[in-house]
Amino acid sequence: MADIQLSVDQRTVTGKKVKALRRQGIIPAHLYGHGTESLALQTEKQTITTLLRKAGRNAIIDLQINGEGEPRPVVLRGVQRDPVTDELMHIDFFQISLTEMLRADVPLVLIGNAPAVAAYSGVLLQTLNHLAVQALPTDVPEQIEVDVSDLDTLDAALFVRDLTIPSNVEVLADPDQLVAKVEPPRIAAEIEAEEAAAKEEAVVEAAAKEAAEAEAAPAKEEAEESE
Repeated sequence: MADIQLSVDQRTVTGKKVKALRRQGIIPAHLYGHGTESLALQTEKQTITTLLRKAGRNAIIDLQINGEGEPRPVVLRGVQRDPVTDELMHIDFFQISLTEMLRADVPLVLIGNAPAVAAYSGVLLQTLNHLAVQALPTDVPEQIEVDVSDLDTLDAALFVRDLTIPSNVEVLADPDQLVAKVEPPRIAAEIEAEEAAAKEEAVVEAAAKEAAEAEAAPAKEEAEESE
């Protein structure tokens, strides 16, 4: 059993009518994935908000659909929010098999201090924020730590091939992809522009991935998510 449980109900309200559900504090959701037909679901806003605070993107959730006997193992695959108010609008769950490999994007977290930053006024840049991996669902790490304490010269860099990865996790990314680098000191505005560009690229890549994963969703759900 997973550490996180969530109870949901099957949903009969679809399309534009889901606005009424949201006004009642109910969030529409959608389930698709391994061994299941597409299902329209709903859950209490307060309940799902609490879950989102403690469940990472790759956390396994026991999804109990009221009326069914056994919970279903799922992971989060989409969280839609209002672009203006940031209010929660819609949730996508992806049903998994605990015995089959799962592709996932794992956050990369920098740890330690790069000596070149203090010694040469260098600027530490992280160019890769998530790593594409494949593993059994229970083996997917919550995050991968990247130790930068060996970056002791300007232009010193770490690549995907330098990361410490558990033996039961397969890396899908290019081994030569840059993860972090110490840049020579430059004008602050130039550094900020590069960081902003990197973040924008990461957002675009994440959006493209979620769009591809959501292709299995029925057309009516796509219309609903645009509300």
